[in-house]
Amino acid sequence: MKKLLLILTIFILLFAACVPDANNLSASRVLNVMTHDSFDITAELLAKFERENDVRVNIIKAGDAGSALNRLILTSTAGASEADVFYGLDNSFLSRALENEIFEAYQPPALTHIDACFQLDTSNRALPINYGDVCINYDKAWFAEHGLAVPISLEDLTLPAYQGLLAVENPSTSSPGLAFMMATIAHFGEDGWLDYWKQLKDNQVVIAADWETAYYSNFSGSSGKGAQPLVVSYASSPVAEFIYAEVELDEAPTASIVAEHACWRQIEFAGIVKGTQQRALAEKFIDFLLSKDFQEDLPLQMFVYPVLPEALLPDEFTRASQVPEKPATLDPADIAKNRELWVEQWLELMLSN
Repeated sequence: MKKLLLILTIFILLFAACVPDANNLSASRVLNVMTHDSFDITAELLAKFERENDVRVNIIKAGDAGSALNRLILTSTAGASEADVFYGLDNSFLSRALENEIFEAYQPPALTHIDACFQLDTSNRALPINYGDVCINYDKAWFAEHGLAVPISLEDLTLPAYQGLLAVENPSTSSPGLAFMMATIAHFGEDGWLDYWKQLKDNQVVIAADWETAYYSNFSGSSGKGAQPLVVSYASSPVAEFIYAEVELDEAPTASIVAEHACWRQIEFAGIVKGTQQRALAEKFIDFLLSKDFQEDLPLQMFVYPVLPEALLPDEFTRASQVPEKPATLDPADIAKNRELWVEQWLELMLSN
């Protein structure tokens, strides 16, 4: 009997040695996904994708949208790309990504359900995932306490009453900063937008390097501690203020100026990186990004809107967010042709003595 038990024990040990550890099944299958720093996803949802596809997803956060794209372009053109999939490219930089030919074409099944207004790349290299609006946010309590009317247009921001009250981001280093600059170009035209910024400069507009600094250091809203009650942020930022308030609120403590052409519609895209050795898995990840599960996870993870029509929005999101009826837009071809020049002109005007 003892001899039989010994033989069985040896057999079990040998069998176990031949079976891969369940925790290491994905060790040889890794999908590298490069994103901007704001990317977030429910852990359980990502784990489900990993289990179903026997893969480990390695999220590479590479700065804001512009910095992440620069990193991808540099590594891809050098033949040393770090990523299989890129998420977080927006329409401000779309033309740059396409010109550098860093993505491979793919037509996911879900694309047939997505509104054509989001499909800016007809070659299907950059695939729309979500959208949001860059707007001026304001601190409701500050304006009430100071008895000052909230500005209702871009023009209002140049009035003496709002001197020193607006914080914006540098468009050369910040995605929302670039978006707001383009909103002013769309609204005032190429012949008038620099004059408008000259008026903002004369009205002591405050310039921050990035969104985090502008929102959390300059802005006076509930998440901020600064002196400016007006800041370039997102129309969905009040949702975050509403949900994450330390005490339960009846309404968001901040709101957005959503007048005609006062906001910029920002569409975010994902793409399969050219030359990936994980093409099949990359396609599955794109399909995952456009799945109902991920699209419904987006609003409360990254405070953006899903592009999939059947994706439902959480109640608290719809209660506190605002959607501009007429956001500013520019032809992608015009952006491609003039973006660098516009940024240079802005820098010369706003940061020179």
